[in-house]
Amino acid sequence: MPEGLIVKALSGYYYVKDHEASPGEPTVQCRARGVFRIKGKSPLVGDRVVYALTENGEGTVTEIKPRTTELIRPPVANVNLAVLVFSVKEPDLNLNLLDKFLVHIEHEGLDALICLTKMDLIAEDDEQTREAVQQAKKLYESIGYEVLETSSPQGMGADRLRERLAGEISVFSGQSGVGKSSLLNAMFPDLDLLTSEISLRLGRGRHTTRHVELVELEGGGYIADTPGFSQLDFLELGVEELSSCFREFAALQGGCKFRGCTHLHEPDCKVREALENGEIAESRYKHYTAFFQEMKDKKRRY
Repeated sequence: MPEGLIVKALSGYYYVKDHEASPGEPTVQCRARGVFRIKGKSPLVGDRVVYALTENGEGTVTEIKPRTTELIRPPVANVNLAVLVFSVKEPDLNLNLLDKFLVHIEHEGLDALICLTKMDLIAEDDEQTREAVQQAKKLYESIGYEVLETSSPQGMGADRLRERLAGEISVFSGQSGVGKSSLLNAMFPDLDLLTSEISLRLGRGRHTTRHVELVELEGGGYIADTPGFSQLDFLELGVEELSSCFREFAALQGGCKFRGCTHLHEPDCKVREALENGEIAESRYKHYTAFFQEMKDKKRRY
């Protein structure tokens, strides 16, 4: 039986791109077998599936292959790369928000690429901004993240980003107004992504219901045309899981005296010891403590 990838789900139909199909070939419109509803498991965009062709040229999804990842918001499976798009100017680089995104990415088990946009807006004599950007780049690279500097008007970083996206199922996220649309349109003029509609809300509330769709790239791979992580409210993350979402903390916490150390006040804490020795950035620890308190407050309210 043929196998393929669900690239769109809409009104009860699943649009499957056959694994042997060439780029640009049409998808197969499929329904899902009722057994999935009985088992309480619905197909998601991004699922690798087995399907059977029917007499009318459509198909039926008969099997869902095991998922490597499964996101709730947006509802998409098998995403393996999150591109976090943050500008260095207009708006200025927001490391607190970047760390909040990284917590969610780590919790979901995705690889992260930090993409710094609008590098062309840094004036030649603005040494303060240039130094702050380079310090941030050095910090996140030392933690183990890949950081890419880009400029849409200049084409800076476009080739490297295209290479990085090849063969991946990627989701783009980040704060509003950072140039996601310009970046993607500069790299892939024919995509026509609806990225200008992406917005970020940090509180609870209604989020967009626009359907998720995987857009195929010329070099292989897909971009999830989606609102991304539209609510970063920590409600799906246990407070005891927070420290493991900071990579440099996770590497140290096994040496703490107390199991389940919060790294806030316990004696013989390896994380605080590393902070005092300058081995952990003050900004990262400050954000950790702020997120910890935010999570405790929200759990208390809800």
